[in-house]
Amino acid sequence: MHIDQTAISKWLRHAAAEARAASDVLAHMPVAQRNHGLHEAAAELRAQSAHIVAMNEIDIEAYDAGTGSAAFRDRLLLTVERVEAIAVGLEEIAAQPDPLDRTLAEWTRPNGLVIRRVAQPLGVIGMIYESRPNVGADAAGICLKSGNAVILRGGSDSLNSARAIHSAFTTGLKRAGIPEACMQIPPSPDRAFVAAMLAASGEIDLIIPRGGRNLVERVQNEARVPVLAHAEGLCHTYVHAAADTEMARNIVANAKMRRTGVCGATETLLIDKAIAAKLLPILVADLKALGCDFRADAASRAIVPFLPIANTDDFDTEWLDSVLSIAVVDGVDEALAHIAQHGSSHTEAIITEDAEAAMRFLNRVSSAVVMWNASTQFCDGGEFGFGAEIGIATGRVHARGPVGAEQLTTYRYQVIGTGQVRP
Repeated sequence: MHIDQTAISKWLRHAAAEARAASDVLAHMPVAQRNHGLHEAAAELRAQSAHIVAMNEIDIEAYDAGTGSAAFRDRLLLTVERVEAIAVGLEEIAAQPDPLDRTLAEWTRPNGLVIRRVAQPLGVIGMIYESRPNVGADAAGICLKSGNAVILRGGSDSLNSARAIHSAFTTGLKRAGIPEACMQIPPSPDRAFVAAMLAASGEIDLIIPRGGRNLVERVQNEARVPVLAHAEGLCHTYVHAAADTEMARNIVANAKMRRTGVCGATETLLIDKAIAAKLLPILVADLKALGCDFRADAASRAIVPFLPIANTDDFDTEWLDSVLSIAVVDGVDEALAHIAQHGSSHTEAIITEDAEAAMRFLNRVSSAVVMWNASTQFCDGGEFGFGAEIGIATGRVHARGPVGAEQLTTYRYQVIGTGQVRP
């Protein structure tokens, strides 16, 4: 269904005004009531689980009629278990400390003025995302906890799922006495709603894109609203010369193959020259048995000749599939150089028993998240203890890494005097 541009602009202005009013209410609402809203939304998601899955089946059938990838389909798919995981995530968000009205810092000036930096909501969030219908519920839950309202524009592939989740969530909000306008979705999947959101300076306070490179680049290029970007997850796992063999096997298999379509999946394996001849054939055999394909540099192919050769773009590719790029590197510094050249500043990991090498890696990698002896797939808001996440921020301004409720706050200053005047 196409809606003319005037109608779209009118809808967005109205939606943004309602969202602003709702965010003002949320900003001063007791945390107990916000938490009550999260619990009621979780309960309603469970109550409507069968309906949500049925609506998702319509989206899946439409997707299967096309030529999309298995990884994308996995991100789109909802099951009863995945709906339950969404509900649990909302309850975990409710269990988090209140991110609002925290005193972040306090000091007293020589003239006696007391200055406090206090956390407060950002206001109205615009979320533009693709495929994953759970993102809508996660984003709404995190925004509710942090006192923000959110306007959600999901992809057309997940339209029926998104509508069902929105209906359940807002039903729970209503029971908790919370303005339903704090979570809104456009009335159609028309792409013009994206353009309207990007142009909504003064109406939307922050845009968060979550999807592929084309979506993120479009948002960054066209937005007149500040953007908190979720970039590609071109993640690396570096197996250092001092790695424990069994640990490396377990971590690499999990980091690549647990779920290949998530942004925290390892896309490139870096293996140290000192152990490559012994360990690389074992890692390749493990992954091949799990259904993985490969793209390898010349040094890797000299060890495992059947590996397909990597072309010039493969080390810059986020596969989101059962494909792994492989390169042999000579030491930590060469691994760091490879990551700096090809990475997306998302998540990198080192596997080693050498603490000095590990700390050099941890301290020198500039990515949002860096890990030692752990799977890159732990880069996730739930695994960080946030309950859920609104995305993984890879920029250098404001939040970085998994973005939870605390990361969707800004601050204001309170200055308390005793009658001081400035000379």
